[in-house]
Amino acid sequence: MKKQYLILGLALFAIQLGFSQFTLEGEFRPRAELFNNGFNYRYQPATAAPAGNLSGREGTDAFLGTSVRVALNSKYKAEGYTLYVGIQEVFQFGDRTQISAAGNGNFRVQEAWADLKLSEKWSFKLGRQPLSYDDQRILGGLGWAQQARTHDVGIIKFKDSGFALDAGYSLNTLGDNIYDTALLFSYRDLAFVHANKTFGKVSLSGLVMNTTFQAGTEDKSSLLTAGIHAKAKFGKLGLAANAYLQDGQRVGDVDVKGAYLVSLNANLKTSEKIALMAGAEIISGTKDDSAAFFPLYGTNHKFNGLMDRFYVGNHAIGSGLVDFNLGASFKLGKGYNLTLKGHTFKEESRAKNALGQEIDLVIAKAFKGYKIVAGYSQFFESDDFPNPAGNPEAKGTQNWAWAMLIIKPKFLNTAKAQ
Repeated sequence: MKKQYLILGLALFAIQLGFSQFTLEGEFRPRAELFNNGFNYRYQPATAAPAGNLSGREGTDAFLGTSVRVALNSKYKAEGYTLYVGIQEVFQFGDRTQISAAGNGNFRVQEAWADLKLSEKWSFKLGRQPLSYDDQRILGGLGWAQQARTHDVGIIKFKDSGFALDAGYSLNTLGDNIYDTALLFSYRDLAFVHANKTFGKVSLSGLVMNTTFQAGTEDKSSLLTAGIHAKAKFGKLGLAANAYLQDGQRVGDVDVKGAYLVSLNANLKTSEKIALMAGAEIISGTKDDSAAFFPLYGTNHKFNGLMDRFYVGNHAIGSGLVDFNLGASFKLGKGYNLTLKGHTFKEESRAKNALGQEIDLVIAKAFKGYKIVAGYSQFFESDDFPNPAGNPEAKGTQNWAWAMLIIKPKFLNTAKAQ
Protein backbone atom coordinates (compact mmCIF):
# COMPACT_ATOMS: atom_id res chain seq x y z
CA MET A 1 0.00 0.00 0.00
CA LYS A 2 2.83 2.41 0.87
CA LYS A 3 4.42 1.66 -2.51
CA GLN A 4 1.12 2.52 -4.23
CA TYR A 5 0.92 5.84 -2.36
CA LEU A 6 4.50 6.60 -3.37
CA ILE A 7 3.80 5.82 -7.04
CA LEU A 8 0.63 7.93 -6.91
CA GLY A 9 2.53 10.81 -5.32
CA LEU A 10 5.26 10.67 -7.95
CA ALA A 11 2.65 10.60 -10.69
CA LEU A 12 0.85 13.64 -9.30
CA PHE A 13 4.20 15.44 -8.95
CA ALA A 14 5.07 14.64 -12.59
CA ILE A 15 1.67 15.96 -13.72
CA GLN A 16 2.21 19.14 -11.73
CA LEU A 17 5.64 19.65 -13.34
CA GLY A 18 3.93 19.46 -16.70
CA PHE A 19 2.20 22.76 -15.87
CA SER A 20 5.10 24.38 -13.99
CA GLN A 21 8.85 24.89 -13.92
CA PHE A 22 11.28 24.40 -11.07
CA THR A 23 14.91 25.48 -11.00
CA LEU A 24 17.50 24.94 -8.29
CA GLU A 25 20.80 26.80 -8.58
CA GLY A 26 23.77 27.40 -6.32
CA GLU A 27 26.61 29.84 -5.91
CA PHE A 28 30.08 29.46 -4.43
CA ARG A 29 32.04 32.73 -4.48
CA PRO A 30 35.23 33.00 -2.41
CA ARG A 31 37.17 36.27 -2.67
CA ALA A 32 40.67 36.82 -1.30
CA GLU A 33 41.72 40.45 -0.78
CA LEU A 34 45.12 41.93 0.00
CA PHE A 35 44.39 45.01 2.05
CA ASN A 36 46.99 47.73 2.30
CA ASN A 37 46.74 51.33 3.44
CA GLY A 38 43.81 53.12 1.91
CA PHE A 39 41.20 50.54 0.88
CA ASN A 40 37.77 51.78 2.02
CA TYR A 41 39.47 54.79 3.66
CA ARG A 42 36.39 56.93 4.11
CA TYR A 43 37.13 60.54 3.31
CA GLN A 44 35.56 63.15 5.58
CA PRO A 45 36.99 66.68 5.70
CA ALA A 46 37.52 67.95 9.22
CA THR A 47 34.98 70.73 8.64
CA ALA A 48 32.26 68.21 7.77
CA ALA A 49 32.51 65.72 10.61
CA PRO A 50 33.85 65.35 14.12
CA ALA A 51 37.50 64.43 14.55
CA GLY A 52 38.08 60.72 14.43
CA ASN A 53 35.54 60.09 11.69
CA LEU A 54 38.32 59.15 9.29
CA SER A 55 37.73 55.43 9.23
CA GLY A 56 38.80 52.43 7.20
CA ARG A 57 42.00 50.44 7.01
CA GLU A 58 44.40 53.35 6.96
CA GLY A 59 47.88 53.25 8.46
CA THR A 60 47.88 49.46 8.89
CA ASP A 61 50.23 46.77 7.68
CA ALA A 62 49.10 44.82 4.64
CA PHE A 63 47.07 41.68 5.39
CA LEU A 64 45.16 39.03 3.46
CA GLY A 65 41.52 38.27 4.14
CA THR A 66 39.16 35.81 2.45
CA SER A 67 35.36 35.95 2.48
CA VAL A 68 32.92 33.49 0.91
CA ARG A 69 29.35 33.69 -0.30
CA VAL A 70 27.55 30.33 -0.46
CA ALA A 71 23.98 30.39 -1.77
CA LEU A 72 21.20 28.03 -2.77
CA ASN A 73 18.39 29.56 -4.85
CA SER A 74 15.16 27.90 -5.90
CA LYS A 75 12.40 29.15 -8.20
CA TYR A 76 9.02 27.54 -8.78
CA LYS A 77 7.02 28.96 -11.69
CA ALA A 78 3.38 27.97 -12.01
CA GLU A 79 0.69 29.29 -14.33
CA GLY A 80 -0.50 32.01 -11.94
CA TYR A 81 2.54 32.79 -9.82
CA THR A 82 6.28 32.50 -9.31
CA LEU A 83 7.78 31.63 -5.93
CA TYR A 84 11.46 32.27 -5.18
CA VAL A 85 13.44 31.30 -2.07
CA GLY A 86 17.16 31.96 -1.71
CA ILE A 87 19.30 31.14 1.31
CA GLN A 88 22.93 32.07 1.81
CA GLU A 89 25.76 32.24 4.28
CA VAL A 90 28.64 34.70 4.18
CA PHE A 91 31.70 33.73 6.17
CA GLN A 92 35.32 34.72 6.62
CA PHE A 93 38.16 32.24 6.66
CA GLY A 94 38.79 31.70 10.36
CA ASP A 95 35.55 33.16 11.76
CA ARG A 96 34.58 29.83 13.37
CA THR A 97 36.74 27.69 15.57
CA GLN A 98 37.38 24.10 14.48
CA ILE A 99 34.99 22.32 16.83
CA SER A 100 32.41 25.03 17.40
CA ALA A 101 28.85 23.71 17.51
CA ALA A 102 27.46 27.09 16.40
CA GLY A 103 27.75 28.98 13.15
CA ASN A 104 28.85 32.56 12.66
CA GLY A 105 25.33 34.00 12.65
CA ASN A 106 25.47 34.93 8.95
CA PHE A 107 23.20 32.19 7.61
CA ARG A 108 19.92 33.73 6.49
CA VAL A 109 17.03 33.79 4.06
CA GLN A 110 18.44 36.20 1.50
CA GLU A 111 15.38 36.30 -0.75
CA ALA A 112 11.82 35.07 -0.31
CA TRP A 113 9.16 36.46 -2.62
CA ALA A 114 6.10 35.58 -4.64
CA ASP A 115 5.19 37.21 -7.94
CA LEU A 116 1.44 36.89 -8.55
CA LYS A 117 0.17 37.13 -12.12
CA LEU A 118 -2.94 39.34 -11.98
CA SER A 119 -3.41 39.57 -15.75
CA GLU A 120 -1.35 39.59 -18.92
CA LYS A 121 -0.08 43.08 -18.06
CA TRP A 122 -0.31 43.34 -14.27
CA SER A 123 1.47 41.46 -11.47
CA PHE A 124 2.20 41.87 -7.77
CA LYS A 125 5.56 40.93 -6.26
CA LEU A 126 5.73 40.64 -2.46
CA GLY A 127 8.50 39.66 -0.05
CA ARG A 128 12.24 40.01 0.56
CA GLN A 129 13.82 40.96 -2.74
CA PRO A 130 16.48 43.15 -4.35
CA LEU A 131 15.47 46.47 -5.88
CA SER A 132 17.59 47.01 -8.98
CA TYR A 133 16.74 49.68 -11.53
CA ASP A 134 18.56 51.29 -14.44
CA ASP A 135 22.32 51.56 -13.76
CA GLN A 136 21.74 50.83 -10.03
CA ARG A 137 22.86 54.33 -8.99
CA ILE A 138 19.97 54.91 -6.56
CA LEU A 139 18.47 51.43 -6.18
CA GLY A 140 20.72 48.41 -6.75
CA GLY A 141 21.30 44.84 -5.63
CA LEU A 142 24.87 45.54 -4.41
CA GLY A 143 26.06 42.21 -5.79
CA TRP A 144 29.75 43.01 -5.21
CA ALA A 145 29.25 42.85 -1.44
CA GLN A 146 29.13 39.23 -0.36
CA GLN A 147 25.97 39.87 1.68
CA ALA A 148 24.29 41.87 -1.16
CA ARG A 149 21.24 44.04 -0.48
CA THR A 150 17.53 43.21 -0.28
CA HIS A 151 14.34 45.00 0.82
CA ASP A 152 11.13 43.74 2.39
CA VAL A 153 8.66 45.29 -0.04
CA GLY A 154 5.53 44.85 -2.12
CA ILE A 155 5.54 46.03 -5.76
CA ILE A 156 2.66 46.37 -8.20
CA LYS A 157 4.00 45.94 -11.75
CA PHE A 158 2.64 46.86 -15.18
CA LYS A 159 4.19 46.03 -18.57
CA ASP A 160 2.89 46.75 -22.04
CA SER A 161 4.40 47.64 -25.42
CA GLY A 162 7.82 48.79 -24.25
CA PHE A 163 6.46 50.57 -21.16
CA ALA A 164 7.04 49.34 -17.60
CA LEU A 165 5.73 50.80 -14.35
CA ASP A 166 6.63 49.65 -10.82
CA ALA A 167 5.07 51.10 -7.67
CA GLY A 168 6.43 49.76 -4.38
CA TYR A 169 6.01 50.25 -0.65
CA SER A 170 7.92 48.91 2.36
CA LEU A 171 7.16 49.33 6.06
CA ASN A 172 9.67 48.26 8.74
CA THR A 173 8.48 48.27 12.36
CA LEU A 174 10.19 45.34 14.10
CA GLY A 175 7.00 44.52 15.97
CA ASP A 176 5.98 47.90 17.38
CA ASN A 177 5.07 51.40 16.24
CA ILE A 178 8.52 52.91 16.77
CA TYR A 179 11.32 51.95 14.41
CA ASP A 180 14.42 52.39 16.54
CA THR A 181 17.30 53.22 14.23
CA ALA A 182 19.58 56.13 13.49
CA LEU A 183 21.29 54.56 10.50
CA LEU A 184 21.25 56.01 6.98
CA PHE A 185 20.88 52.50 5.53
CA SER A 186 17.78 51.62 7.58
CA TYR A 187 14.43 53.25 6.92
CA ARG A 188 11.03 52.99 8.59
CA ASP A 189 9.17 53.09 5.31
CA LEU A 190 9.95 53.52 1.65
CA ALA A 191 7.58 54.33 -1.22
CA PHE A 192 8.61 54.61 -4.84
CA VAL A 193 7.36 54.76 -8.42
CA HIS A 194 9.67 53.78 -11.26
CA ALA A 195 8.67 54.08 -14.91
CA ASN A 196 10.57 53.10 -18.05
CA LYS A 197 9.74 53.62 -21.71
CA THR A 198 11.75 52.52 -24.74
CA PHE A 199 11.69 54.69 -27.85
CA GLY A 200 13.61 52.76 -30.49
CA LYS A 201 17.28 53.12 -29.52
CA VAL A 202 16.52 55.40 -26.56
CA SER A 203 15.43 54.26 -23.10
CA LEU A 204 14.11 56.78 -20.58
CA SER A 205 13.37 56.08 -16.90
CA GLY A 206 11.91 58.17 -14.12
CA LEU A 207 12.11 57.53 -10.37
CA VAL A 208 10.25 59.21 -7.51
CA MET A 209 11.02 57.84 -4.04
CA ASN A 210 10.21 58.92 -0.52
CA THR A 211 12.24 57.47 2.37
CA THR A 212 11.12 57.96 5.98
CA PHE A 213 13.57 57.57 8.88
CA GLN A 214 12.72 57.19 12.57
CA ALA A 215 15.34 57.01 15.30
CA GLY A 216 13.48 55.64 18.30
CA THR A 217 11.18 58.62 18.90
CA GLU A 218 7.82 59.79 17.55
CA ASP A 219 9.65 62.19 15.23
CA LYS A 220 10.14 61.17 11.61
CA SER A 221 12.34 62.54 8.86
CA SER A 222 11.36 62.13 5.21
CA LEU A 223 13.65 62.47 2.21
CA LEU A 224 12.30 62.83 -1.34
CA THR A 225 14.50 61.69 -4.22
CA ALA A 226 13.41 62.20 -7.82
CA GLY A 227 15.16 62.05 -11.16
CA ILE A 228 15.68 60.49 -14.55
CA HIS A 229 18.02 57.98 -16.15
CA ALA A 230 18.47 57.98 -19.92
CA LYS A 231 20.50 55.79 -22.24
CA ALA A 232 20.83 55.58 -25.99
CA LYS A 233 22.70 53.57 -28.60
CA PHE A 234 23.89 55.18 -31.83
CA GLY A 235 25.78 52.58 -33.80
CA LYS A 236 28.99 51.87 -31.90
CA LEU A 237 28.44 54.74 -29.44
CA GLY A 238 26.45 54.29 -26.24
CA LEU A 239 25.46 57.14 -23.93
CA ALA A 240 23.96 57.12 -20.43
CA ALA A 241 23.01 59.99 -18.13
CA ASN A 242 21.59 60.53 -14.63
CA ALA A 243 19.99 63.58 -13.05
CA TYR A 244 18.58 63.35 -9.50
CA LEU A 245 17.39 65.88 -6.93
CA GLN A 246 16.74 65.50 -3.19
CA ASP A 247 14.66 67.54 -0.78
CA GLY A 248 13.42 67.05 2.77
CA GLN A 249 15.30 65.68 5.77
CA ARG A 250 17.77 62.88 6.36
CA VAL A 251 17.76 60.85 9.57
CA GLY A 252 18.13 63.17 12.59
CA ASP A 253 16.17 66.02 10.98
CA VAL A 254 19.12 67.10 8.82
CA ASP A 255 17.77 69.50 6.18
CA VAL A 256 18.29 68.74 2.50
CA LYS A 257 17.35 71.41 -0.04
CA GLY A 258 17.99 70.91 -3.72
CA ALA A 259 20.88 68.45 -3.34
CA TYR A 260 21.74 66.85 -6.67
CA LEU A 261 23.61 64.16 -8.57
CA VAL A 262 24.31 64.43 -12.31
CA SER A 263 26.39 62.18 -14.55
CA LEU A 264 27.17 61.47 -18.18
CA ASN A 265 28.93 58.34 -19.48
CA ALA A 266 29.96 57.28 -22.96
CA ASN A 267 31.07 53.92 -24.36
CA LEU A 268 32.58 53.62 -27.83
CA LYS A 269 33.14 50.19 -29.37
CA THR A 270 36.11 50.78 -31.64
CA SER A 271 36.34 47.13 -32.74
CA GLU A 272 35.06 43.68 -31.81
CA LYS A 273 37.75 43.49 -29.13
CA ILE A 274 38.19 47.05 -27.84
CA ALA A 275 35.80 49.53 -26.20
CA LEU A 276 36.63 52.98 -24.83
CA MET A 277 34.87 54.60 -21.87
CA ALA A 278 34.62 58.17 -20.56
CA GLY A 279 32.47 59.63 -17.82
CA ALA A 280 31.85 62.43 -15.36
CA GLU A 281 29.77 62.60 -12.19
CA ILE A 282 29.05 65.51 -9.86
CA ILE A 283 27.51 64.92 -6.43
CA SER A 284 26.58 68.02 -4.46
CA GLY A 285 28.12 68.69 -1.08
CA THR A 286 27.01 70.65 1.96
CA LYS A 287 25.68 74.16 1.37
CA ASP A 288 24.73 76.84 3.90
CA ASP A 289 21.13 75.63 3.95
CA SER A 290 21.45 72.02 2.83
CA ALA A 291 23.22 68.77 3.57
CA ALA A 292 24.96 66.88 0.79
CA PHE A 293 23.26 64.53 -1.66
CA PHE A 294 22.67 61.04 -0.24
CA PRO A 295 23.00 58.23 -2.89
CA LEU A 296 20.82 55.93 -0.82
CA TYR A 297 20.55 52.25 -1.79
CA GLY A 298 22.51 51.85 -4.99
CA THR A 299 25.39 49.58 -5.96
CA ASN A 300 27.95 52.20 -5.01
CA HIS A 301 30.97 49.95 -5.57
CA LYS A 302 30.21 50.37 -9.28
CA PHE A 303 30.87 54.12 -9.11
CA ASN A 304 33.69 56.46 -8.01
CA GLY A 305 36.49 53.90 -8.08
CA LEU A 306 36.73 50.29 -6.94
CA MET A 307 38.62 51.11 -3.73
CA ASP A 308 35.36 52.33 -2.18
CA ARG A 309 36.81 55.51 -0.68
CA PHE A 310 33.70 57.57 -1.40
CA TYR A 311 30.04 56.84 -0.67
CA VAL A 312 30.60 53.33 0.65
CA GLY A 313 29.91 53.30 4.38
CA ASN A 314 29.98 57.13 4.41
CA HIS A 315 27.13 58.02 2.10
CA ALA A 316 26.67 61.53 3.38
CA ILE A 317 30.17 63.00 3.04
CA GLY A 318 29.84 66.74 3.42
CA SER A 319 32.19 67.80 0.64
CA GLY A 320 30.39 66.14 -2.25
CA LEU A 321 32.44 64.77 -5.12
CA VAL A 322 33.49 65.48 -8.69
CA ASP A 323 34.67 62.37 -10.55
CA PHE A 324 36.14 62.41 -14.07
CA ASN A 325 37.11 59.03 -15.47
CA LEU A 326 38.52 57.37 -18.59
CA GLY A 327 38.84 53.68 -19.35
CA ALA A 328 39.08 50.89 -21.88
CA SER A 329 38.10 47.23 -22.04
CA PHE A 330 39.78 44.54 -24.13
CA LYS A 331 38.77 41.04 -25.22
CA LEU A 332 42.10 39.24 -25.28
CA GLY A 333 40.96 35.90 -26.63
CA LYS A 334 40.75 32.46 -24.98
CA GLY A 335 38.12 33.78 -22.57
CA TYR A 336 40.22 36.63 -21.16
CA ASN A 337 38.84 40.15 -20.62
CA LEU A 338 40.80 43.15 -19.35
CA THR A 339 39.41 46.46 -18.07
CA LEU A 340 41.49 49.50 -17.15
CA LYS A 341 39.98 52.66 -15.71
CA GLY A 342 41.36 55.86 -14.22
CA HIS A 343 39.61 58.44 -12.02
CA THR A 344 40.47 61.92 -10.83
CA PHE A 345 38.59 63.25 -7.80
CA LYS A 346 37.96 66.61 -6.19
CA GLU A 347 35.50 68.11 -3.72
CA GLU A 348 32.33 69.63 -5.09
CA SER A 349 31.81 72.16 -2.30
CA ARG A 350 33.72 73.85 0.52
CA ALA A 351 37.36 74.32 -0.46
CA LYS A 352 36.99 72.26 -3.66
CA ASN A 353 40.17 70.43 -2.77
CA ALA A 354 41.76 68.00 -5.20
CA LEU A 355 41.55 64.56 -3.62
CA GLY A 356 43.72 62.47 -5.93
CA GLN A 357 43.62 59.87 -8.67
CA GLU A 358 42.81 56.17 -8.77
CA ILE A 359 43.69 53.46 -11.27
CA ASP A 360 41.64 50.24 -11.38
CA LEU A 361 42.71 47.14 -13.29
CA VAL A 362 40.42 44.09 -13.60
CA ILE A 363 41.09 40.87 -15.52
CA ALA A 364 38.61 38.01 -15.94
CA LYS A 365 38.96 34.52 -17.40
CA ALA A 366 36.05 32.25 -18.26
CA PHE A 367 36.53 28.50 -17.90
CA LYS A 368 34.12 25.61 -18.41
CA GLY A 369 31.56 26.08 -15.66
CA TYR A 370 33.37 28.71 -13.62
CA LYS A 371 35.06 32.10 -13.80
CA ILE A 372 38.04 33.75 -12.14
CA VAL A 373 38.22 37.53 -11.74
CA ALA A 374 41.11 39.50 -10.22
CA GLY A 375 41.98 43.14 -9.80
CA TYR A 376 44.47 45.71 -8.57
CA SER A 377 43.80 49.32 -7.57
CA GLN A 378 46.16 52.16 -6.67
CA PHE A 379 45.17 55.50 -5.18
CA PHE A 380 47.43 58.54 -5.50
CA GLU A 381 46.46 61.07 -2.86
CA SER A 382 46.84 64.79 -3.44
CA ASP A 383 48.39 67.07 -0.85
CA ASP A 384 44.88 68.27 0.01
CA PHE A 385 43.79 64.80 1.11
CA PRO A 386 44.19 64.39 4.88
CA ASN A 387 46.87 61.97 6.02
CA PRO A 388 45.55 58.72 7.50
CA ALA A 389 45.51 59.06 11.26
CA GLY A 390 48.77 58.04 12.87
CA ASN A 391 50.62 57.32 9.64
CA PRO A 392 51.81 60.39 7.68
CA GLU A 393 53.81 58.11 5.38
CA ALA A 394 50.76 56.23 4.12
CA LYS A 395 50.14 58.39 1.06
CA GLY A 396 52.41 56.27 -1.09
CA THR A 397 50.91 52.89 -0.16
CA GLN A 398 47.24 53.29 -1.03
CA ASN A 399 46.55 50.04 -2.86
CA TRP A 400 44.36 46.96 -2.89
CA ALA A 401 44.45 43.62 -4.76
CA TRP A 402 41.89 40.83 -4.96
CA ALA A 403 41.00 37.58 -6.70
CA MET A 404 37.58 35.88 -6.85
CA LEU A 405 36.29 32.50 -7.98
CA ILE A 406 32.69 32.31 -9.22
CA ILE A 407 30.86 28.99 -9.59
CA LYS A 408 27.10 28.95 -10.23
CA PRO A 409 25.98 25.34 -10.67
CA LYS A 410 22.51 24.59 -12.02
CA PHE A 411 21.40 21.57 -10.05
CA LEU A 412 17.93 21.17 -11.49
CA ASN A 413 15.84 22.69 -14.28
CA THR A 414 12.56 20.97 -15.06
CA ALA A 415 11.89 23.33 -17.96
CA LYS A 416 14.72 21.69 -19.90
CA ALA A 417 13.57 18.23 -18.87
CA GLN A 418 10.09 18.68 -20.34
